[in-house]
Amino acid sequence: MAYLLMFVTLLHLITLAMQFIATMEKSWWVWDGLENSDLWYNCRFDNFTESWLCTSSKETDWLHAVQILMVISVVFSSISFLVFLGQLFTMSKGGLFYFTGLCQVFAGLTAFCAALIYTLHNKEILQDSRELTSGHFGYCFILAWVCVPLLLCSGLIYVHLRKKE
Repeated sequence: MAYLLMFVTLLHLITLAMQFIATMEKSWWVWDGLENSDLWYNCRFDNFTESWLCTSSKETDWLHAVQILMVISVVFSSISFLVFLGQLFTMSKGGLFYFTGLCQVFAGLTAFCAALIYTLHNKEILQDSRELTSGHFGYCFILAWVCVPLLLCSGLIYVHLRKKE
């Protein structure tokens, strides 16, 4: 049981880090490695100054939805971890981690909705950017999709996990 507890805790921390990176890092859509777009900025690498020049992304309803859902996902996963730590020390023997699991499943569903919206509406989200056919999804977009099954699985594990001691 101790190994399962360590596995779930490690899985939770890994998914939380992946969610945070996917939400904050600048690579949801990439053109030629010299220009990319994320949930907050459109950035272009300037060879002359050897630095990234970033401007705020054009505000669209779809972009707002993805931003809000990803932030909610990170918040619920963080709350889930804090509640898990609290329950670990205060819950009586035999108790189940229902609230922790529910928060984690909700974080997974919100990350799923955000990634799905970005997948289906990237043309509207990136409407003023360069030609989309010359670009591709970046690693942050892929991280967001990888987080979805991990969050859902860890939520289900939390629901079935009993406190023993």
